[in-house]
Amino acid sequence: MTQVVVSIGSNIEREHHVRRCLDALAADFAALRISRVFESEPVGFKDGRNFYNLVAAFDSHASVGELQAWCKRLEYAHGRRADSPKFSPRRLDIDLLTVGELTGCIDGVDLPRDEITTSAFVLQPLAELLPDDRHPRDKKRYADLWAAFVPGTQRLWPVDFAWRGTVISQAD
Repeated sequence: MTQVVVSIGSNIEREHHVRRCLDALAADFAALRISRVFESEPVGFKDGRNFYNLVAAFDSHASVGELQAWCKRLEYAHGRRADSPKFSPRRLDIDLLTVGELTGCIDGVDLPRDEITTSAFVLQPLAELLPDDRHPRDKKRYADLWAAFVPGTQRLWPVDFAWRGTVISQAD
C-alpha cells in the first residue's frame, strides 16, 4: 500500500461538496486521515467567493492513472466540466498532491504537485496533518516547509466543520 495525499477545495455549496467528497473517499479507500478545514480567499479568480480547503491522506494500491481518473470522475459527478476555465468557481476540486515517494510525470500527472510549496491553502493543512512526512523531491519536512513559507497575500483561517457527526475542524 502507498500513501496518497489529495487536496480538496470548493467555493460553491462548500460544506455539501466537501462532505460528499469525503464520503466518496471513505467509501473507496482505506481509513482517511483528514486535516482541518480552512477558508481561504481565492487566488487568481475573478469570482470572489472564498474556498474551503483541506487535505486528506489514505492508503491505496491504485496506480497514479487510476487515482487521477477517480478524482476527475468525482469532480465531474459534482458538476465540473472539462472545458471549465482554470480560474473559475468550483463545486469540487480534488488534486493528487503525492503518491508515495513518486516524482516526475507519471501517467500524465506531475508529482509531487507544485502547489505544495507555492500555495498556503495546500501547505498549511498538509503541514498540520503530516508534519513529519517529507516532500518527495526536496526531502524537507512539511512542518519545516510551512514554518519557512511566506504566504504573501494568501489569507486562510480554520473554520468549524463536522463530517459524519464528528468535528474535524474548529475555528481558532
